[in-house]
Order: sequence, then structure tokens, then C-alpha cells
Amino acid sequence: MPELPEVEVVRAGLEHWVCGRTVDEVAVLHPRSVRRHAAGAEDFSMRLQERTITGARRRGKYLWLELDSGDALLAHLGMSGQLLVQPRDRDAERHQRVRIGLGAAERELRFVDQRTFGHLMVDPLIGDARGSSAGVPSVIGHIAPDPLDPAFDDEAFSALLRRKRTELKRALLDQSAISGVGNIYADEALWRARLHWARPTADLRHPQVGELLGHLRDVLREALAAGGTSFDSLYVNVNGESGFFERGLKAYGRRGLPCERCGTPIRRDPFMNRSSYSCPRCQLAPRR
Repeated sequence: MPELPEVEVVRAGLEHWVCGRTVDEVAVLHPRSVRRHAAGAEDFSMRLQERTITGARRRGKYLWLELDSGDALLAHLGMSGQLLVQPRDRDAERHQRVRIGLGAAERELRFVDQRTFGHLMVDPLIGDARGSSAGVPSVIGHIAPDPLDPAFDDEAFSALLRRKRTELKRALLDQSAISGVGNIYADEALWRARLHWARPTADLRHPQVGELLGHLRDVLREALAAGGTSFDSLYVNVNGESGFFERGLKAYGRRGLPCERCGTPIRRDPFMNRSSYSCPRCQLAPRR
């Protein structure tokens, strides 16, 4: 699943290529890709027609294009979604699901999604109770800011985390508390902070939370600079280019390989139908 860096790379590309453009054509080629737009594909297309794109924003793993109507074109990439900006005369991608013409630019925005777990919808922008000065789509108003968002409140997050009665990694994946952090970057930040994924959140001290947030921000910024993490051809930017951060991973996916700090083989544990990777020596497991 794409995480914050992968989505931010796409957002930045959209900001460059589509802001200021006016939609002159919409084609929904697969209804499942607009299934979250309750009024259906025809209404989806109508609310985009002749609308000018005024901004490209993101919260966690969601991104949206602001429209001059006060609506937003909201996208969630799911497991395999891609938003590509292509010349109109270029051959269609095999799994192209939605096509949006960008006026005189002679380019179009294409939503390509092999597994069709992602989706697009048009949703009204509302005031943001989380502290951002700009509006957010109404359906994601409950999602917390991410650690790179100026609206993110370190003190409030620290207090919330220590009030919870759960495991640390579960709390990091809770989008009502902190958004944009998924399996990969949680494991990487926990490795840097020397904290085990199953550590009870109530046992954390305030300085430990601050240090963990610092490592989260470092990991996310480094991944952004590398264009995100791409384990296969599905994770690309708007130009179809892959990221390279997987080359710098210290924990995730490194089962049996030596920890770069102490040499102990990295351990894999089952976690929420996925996996957690940690160093048994550097990240001591809590006593059960």
C-alpha cells in the first residue's frame, strides 16, 4: 500500500502538471473506480466538467485536487492505483480506469489501477477541525494530520499515545491519531528509535515519543527525497517513474539479514495479517 512519501511524490507532480488547467472531458472506463461516488459515474463526470483545478493537496494517504466549484477530486490509490499525466494521443495503459482531459494542455490525467482497490470521487470541501487553514474533503475530515503537516500537534499526539492501551505500532497505524504512516515507515522509524513494535504505549515516556516523531519525520523526508519506496512497477510518480528508498531500508523486508547497528539477524513477526521487522537485540521485546 502506498504510504505518505509515495502519495506526496504524486501530489507534487500533479501540482506541477494540472493546477490551472480546466477539465474539458471525463471518461469513466470502469465503474468500480468511482464506486465511492454515491451519485454514480454520470454525476462524477458532470461535477468535473468545465471546472478549473486550483490546487493539489494531501492528508496521509489521500490526495485531492481542489476545484473552483468548492469541490475536490479525491483519490485513494489503494494497492495499485496510479495517477499519470500523459499526452492525449498516447496509447491507453492496459488498466486505465478513468480519463480526465486537461483543456488546451493537450494532456490528460489518467487513473490506472490494475487491482481496482483504489477509487476517485468528487466531494465538497469543508472547514478543517484539525487545524489546517485550508479545507478538506468531507469524507476524510476525521483523519489526523501527518507528522510533516504544520498542523500536526506533537504535544497532543504524545498525550494521546500515552493514554492509549495498545501496542506502539498499532497506534502508529491509527489514522485518527496520526496519518500517512504505514507498515514500511513504521518499522523503519521504530528501528531508528530502538523501540519494539509491541511496546505498550502507556509505558512510553514523553522524551521517547518526541524522539520517535523525529525519526518518523527523518524517514519520511528521506523517502520523499528518493521518490518513495517501489517494490514493483505499480508505485510510480505522474511520469511513470519509480522511487528508490527501498535501497536504504534498515528493517523492513530484511528478515535474516544482519542488523546494520549490531549484526543480529533481523526478525520477522506476524502483525495484523502483515509483518513487523525488528532487531531482537536493539529493539527488546516487552515482557508478556
